[in-house]
Amino acid sequence: MMLYRTASAMLDYPDAELRAALPELQAAVADAVDVTSDERAALQDFLDTLSARAALEPLQLEEEYVRTFDMVPEHSLHLTHHLLGEDKNRGPALIDLGVFYESYGLDISAKELPDFLPLMLEFVAMLDDDEARMFLSRWAKVLRQLRVNLEAAGSPYAAIVKLIEQRSQLVAAPVDAGEATPAEKTDPCLDDGDFEPPVDWSVAPQLNAPCSP
Repeated sequence: MMLYRTASAMLDYPDAELRAALPELQAAVADAVDVTSDERAALQDFLDTLSARAALEPLQLEEEYVRTFDMVPEHSLHLTHHLLGEDKNRGPALIDLGVFYESYGLDISAKELPDFLPLMLEFVAMLDDDEARMFLSRWAKVLRQLRVNLEAAGSPYAAIVKLIEQRSQLVAAPVDAGEATPAEKTDPCLDDGDFEPPVDWSVAPQLNAPCSP
């Protein structure tokens, strides 16, 4: 699905290969039939900004990406980090998530960790619409908090995370009416991280019992 494939590319490191592919991405978004008008506008706005900056300041664009996602833990694109940190269950969770992908035919042997959001979106793009939304619904609260953190930092990447968050909430359990705040950002599920029993992705694509409201 075009939204997920495009969002996956736009949330990845903006190296020379990605920058060269921006015109192709813009054309694909313009022709996409599986996005709403609002989604298309958001994708096009982000791509226009990225293309303009890539033409004038490519190295600064790369540095900004590193500062945003690699230097600030609360902005991490590795989603289990927001739930488990360095908890003992994170390793098994990543292994099980990788096996889950492979059961669908996605080979991640030479790629990022399986909880890296661009890779997760690459996987989601392989699913039908209902499966994709169900998978993303398991991550709805983490996506919400990541979006809030990026918005608080004034990052343009928040707009892309917001699109994925909106898709995830279409089947997600109801969340609090109040908006998340930056003060909550270090612990999206308000849990101490000591998840028991260990994560089992072979049963369902979820980390643990649903987070409490």
